[in-house]
Amino acid sequence: MDSANPLGRFLRARREMTSPSRAGQPWSGRRRTPGLRREEVAQLSGVSTDYYTRLEQGRERRPSAQVVDALARAFGLNPEETAHLHRLARTARGPVRRGGDRTVGPSLLRLMDGWHHTPALILDRRLDVLAGNRLGRALFARMLDQGETNLVRFTFLSPDARDFYPDWERVARSGLAALRAGGGDLTEDPRLTELVGELSLKSQEFRSLWARHDVRGKAHEAKSFHHHQVGELTLTYDSFTVDSATDQQLVVYQAEPGSASRQALALLGTLAADLPDLPPVPLGDSVREN
Repeated sequence: MDSANPLGRFLRARREMTSPSRAGQPWSGRRRTPGLRREEVAQLSGVSTDYYTRLEQGRERRPSAQVVDALARAFGLNPEETAHLHRLARTARGPVRRGGDRTVGPSLLRLMDGWHHTPALILDRRLDVLAGNRLGRALFARMLDQGETNLVRFTFLSPDARDFYPDWERVARSGLAALRAGGGDLTEDPRLTELVGELSLKSQEFRSLWARHDVRGKAHEAKSFHHHQVGELTLTYDSFTVDSATDQQLVVYQAEPGSASRQALALLGTLAADLPDLPPVPLGDSVREN
């Protein structure tokens, strides 16, 4: 998870992806490297080139909040990317944060299983599926039946993923941006390190997209699916933080009323009716008692 120098790696990726014209820099002929030069970032941020270079190289790990904000403005970062940059800066000089509670409260599971028309999942910050209601487990049955519980690993390593996600590239980019957003300060989390290491080793596409350092948490998005039992669906999801376990998020999918996707979802609900109210063993590690 870029644990040796997460801040520097992010800065370099953003620098290489920021065009001079976007940053208001005059054109000066052919460039040997993409994006901005270090001295241009330093000038835009109001710091010395030596100081910025030391930030990228990991030789300076204590930038002030004002410097971080200046760098965010230089790169044209949006609020979510800026918040991620601040987290990385704090991580570089603060205690290592590890992943939170992976157990899911039984009251939340009961609530989810009462939703008969909306697939719902509980995800952790690594995009591991910790639990799901009947319809959620039915929607992602192709993945779960393979014994896979991580959405990103399924996307990049399963042969079924490109059929399940008709717009595979957009899903892949979105998933990695959400993984960056959720795991940005889990710099030495063993589960996340193992996941990124495995995918980097096995997937060239993962390595290329991961190097972009895109950041965007799961919030609200329309997504297309090709389900092996009910065919095409277009669903919109919304994501909510679980206040009792802030490292978890509840993701709820809905279909437009009266749409073909709504009909397909109703059929899927019928097919899923025989699934148990709660999974015999939660998809994550365990269910905590009251």
